[in-house]
Amino acid sequence: MLDTTEFDACVERLSDRLRAAPQSRLQQGAAAEGLALARELSRRAQRLEGAADPLRTMPDAGVFAVADQLLVAGRDLAEVLRVAGPEGAAERDAAVALVVSAGRRAGF
Repeated sequence: MLDTTEFDACVERLSDRLRAAPQSRLQQGAAAEGLALARELSRRAQRLEGAADPLRTMPDAGVFAVADQLLVAGRDLAEVLRVAGPEGAAERDAAVALVVSAGRRAGF
């Protein structure tokens, strides 16, 4: 099993920041950044699971739901990575970088 502790912590931290952000900050782009990240994490999980095209796209459920959407997508990807074992290490590291980068773009 692959250790996803760092990835899990990054996703939870960004999700918590999105959840605590005021509506104005969410509407200024933080929510859009969070949704884009959730969608990308979801796509990566689906690809690793071997899903056929077209991949499902996470819907836009509004600015107040994006923190939960990110958390769900992150947990899904983490589970797929854990099952993938050592072969998923590069994907895990790329996902950590993706979350950190998205957090910076969102202003966190």
